[in-house]
Amino acid sequence: MPQHKSAIKRLRQSKKRNEHNRTRRSKMRTLVKKVTSTEDKELAEKYLKEAVSFIDRLSVKNVIHPNNAARKKSKLTSYVNNL
Repeated sequence: MPQHKSAIKRLRQSKKRNEHNRTRRSKMRTLVKKVTSTEDKELAEKYLKEAVSFIDRLSVKNVIHPNNAARKKSKLTSYVNNL
């Protein structure tokens, strides 16, 4: 366990941020699954718009790497285009 005040605070902050980021990543995975499990093109496009928007937000906030976000968006878009 940390001994210094600043280290104790850092531990508190990192736990809180870790939990926050974990829920965001989980939601992202759920949105991706929603898109890929849909066979209807119109519905998939609706889900795609929501997923891409959320992935962009995570990328800007450094929850995921920008290249990771670009890769996910590209893969989802190509999936929907091939429906």
